[in-house]
Amino acid sequence: MSRLRVINLGLPKSGTTTLARALRKAGLHVADHRIKPMQADNAALHGRFVGEMMYDGYFLRGDPLEGLDDFDGFAEINALRGERSIWPQFDFGLIEAIRAHHPGVRFLASWRDPAAISDSMLRWTNLGTERIPAADIPGLPAGYGVTTRERVTWIAGHYAALGRFFDGACDFLQYDVAAPQTPERIGAFLGRPLPWWGKTNVNPVKEPGTESVSS
Repeated sequence: MSRLRVINLGLPKSGTTTLARALRKAGLHVADHRIKPMQADNAALHGRFVGEMMYDGYFLRGDPLEGLDDFDGFAEINALRGERSIWPQFDFGLIEAIRAHHPGVRFLASWRDPAAISDSMLRWTNLGTERIPAADIPGLPAGYGVTTRERVTWIAGHYAALGRFFDGACDFLQYDVAAPQTPERIGAFLGRPLPWWGKTNVNPVKEPGTESVSS
């Protein structure tokens, strides 16, 4: 039986931290955005961005997952820190390379309504107010992403592109993080039940009556 590897192609604030915890509760070793010392014995991995390592493997050795053997799952693979703007979930050449080297890999796309993701980005530290508008991101060049309309257009476009790329594929599942049947759908897709599903990394409520949302 081949090893189960799971890669989430969803955007930040789409439920990535919830997915990471759910996969860990299901017994998978998961990296989420940036590798923490508690997640790897190899000190050379500590502090590395998952997306950066995927590109190292892709361009230097042809296999985006080479060097990431410690991990079964990857819940958030982008990085946006300072001048580093890395978004493997937009790179279909990299995704095809993963498929070629790891034919049993399962791709997920965590999804929420694009307006909800946009709002959550706006309220998560300076992600939506400063970092996204300042960065060059696939489909969102520097200077864009300032308005809700721009962010929502970019978010919706990403998921539409995933749908076209994976159309009819059996190795891809897009799911609504808030749908009641989501844990069962993911469990059936992975062939492994999820014993936990909930909310983590919830945005603080900044104004009375504003609903908190998970990342």
